[in-house]
Amino acid sequence: MKISFIQPGRNNLKYLKWSYDSIRKNQGNHDVEICVADDFSNDGTWDWCQEMMNIDSNFKAIRNEGPKRLGHTILYDRLVNEVASHDICMIYHADMYLCPGALDSIEWNLKDKTIVSLTRIEPPLHPPGPEKILQDFGIEPEEFRENNLLDYLIKSKGERLNKTTEGIFAPWAFYKKDFQDIGGHDELYAPQSKEDSDIFNRFQLNGIKFIQTWEGCVYHMTCRGSRFADGATRNPDGQVFMKNRETDEWLKQNEKSTKNFIRKWGHFVMHDSLMKPIIPPKYKVGIVVKNCTNQILETLEPWCTKLYIDIDYKDYINREKNNTKFDLNNRIFSIHSKVEDGIEVRIDGSRFSNRDYEIIRNLSQILNESGEIGSFEIENLEIEVNSLKSFEQELITINRRN
Repeated sequence: MKISFIQPGRNNLKYLKWSYDSIRKNQGNHDVEICVADDFSNDGTWDWCQEMMNIDSNFKAIRNEGPKRLGHTILYDRLVNEVASHDICMIYHADMYLCPGALDSIEWNLKDKTIVSLTRIEPPLHPPGPEKILQDFGIEPEEFRENNLLDYLIKSKGERLNKTTEGIFAPWAFYKKDFQDIGGHDELYAPQSKEDSDIFNRFQLNGIKFIQTWEGCVYHMTCRGSRFADGATRNPDGQVFMKNRETDEWLKQNEKSTKNFIRKWGHFVMHDSLMKPIIPPKYKVGIVVKNCTNQILETLEPWCTKLYIDIDYKDYINREKNNTKFDLNNRIFSIHSKVEDGIEVRIDGSRFSNRDYEIIRNLSQILNESGEIGSFEIENLEIEVNSLKSFEQELITINRRN
């Protein structure tokens, strides 16, 4: 199998080197091209990339000259479209150790219109989940207990043999044509956060099948990008600890990307316990608010197609317009404007409650389950359903904005 690894990196040279060594050590008889994007690092990453390109003909690299960080939302696509020379690619992180036999498992499972994810073996930095294996073999390259990991892989082979589930997460291997058919990642989420959930939704809507192979694994140290201010520490009991360590930059970007995800899809990120996306219908929802406040405006704007209010909204648009690619002038209107949306929700802002907000957040699921056309009331909300035509199929490619 010929495969191109796709690895953006920013100031994580130590992990890139560690990851590179594991790929070359455990790639087997596969033709592996490693494609790295240096996102304006200042830790010597680009010097290392130039050195590697001189000694490894299957190593390619590009550099963002800065000073603005592009993020992996942009650089994943540049690597896939401009650098990778193979038809099969894999989104891969620098803090991953490629386990022996992993690429064999990808080759066995990757068919037309499929994406294959390797199973992550992780230290307990995050809560457990049925889609991963929690085993602590070190949280830094210098303390990595490689032999212990290899022993574990041998002992657990029987319980992982021929096991597959339907989740999708990094690292995920795909045919380049399937990636390009939907336009790759959406720059709406640049530099990062929620771009993966968005593209997974679009893959699924486009008929791609997800396969997680449990025979093929990576050891994933996790949290070695821009999300955390420093490395993981251990609590007095010797356990790994990473709670509430996110940088302010990451928290702000995550909030921004979350709002944009809601604007686009009409719901929070949803998936089952094994990380297969759940995609409720995308309806055209108009929310009409009398006695609106600035807080209600800010709260409800992402949750509808159009918002009709009785207060001035120019300051909100000027403040928020740099945080989204959606044209807010096409989303917020005077309460006196004509409402022509398939779903109309009328609210008295003086009575708006947390329960009302919860209903709005789950409105697409509620309407999908009821399937009813007509008018009704829930809590303080007056809802008129004129049409249940949904538009999620229009979101498969990235060149549309609502």
